[in-house]
Amino acid sequence: MDQLNTHKPAAFYQFFPPDYAQAYLDRFEFHYTPKRGSWLNMAKIEIGVLKRQCLDCRIYHAATLRAEVAAWQRRRNTTNRPIDWQFTTDDARVKLRQLYPIEIEEDLQVQA
Repeated sequence: MDQLNTHKPAAFYQFFPPDYAQAYLDRFEFHYTPKRGSWLNMAKIEIGVLKRQCLDCRIYHAATLRAEVAAWQRRRNTTNRPIDWQFTTDDARVKLRQLYPIEIEEDLQVQA
């Protein structure tokens, strides 16, 4: 789960009566992802593909859901689908300039 402010246990209490909110929270275990990391983009891409290819209809039973996801995962793992990264290192240096120390920026200018 990402760090969105609605992805917190307290959000359940905003939308459900306390008893229902607690009942839902008893069923979930929250695992938060790091705030930064290129692997997160890959995970989001895969989740989007899973949603479009496998979860595009209502699935009424947990066993059916598990079987559908397992079948999708087997198919997905047997095909070679590289990610086409369109955000280049140069783009990162411009957009994320504040993350690089000034010395590195000066070194990059000297090398250019």
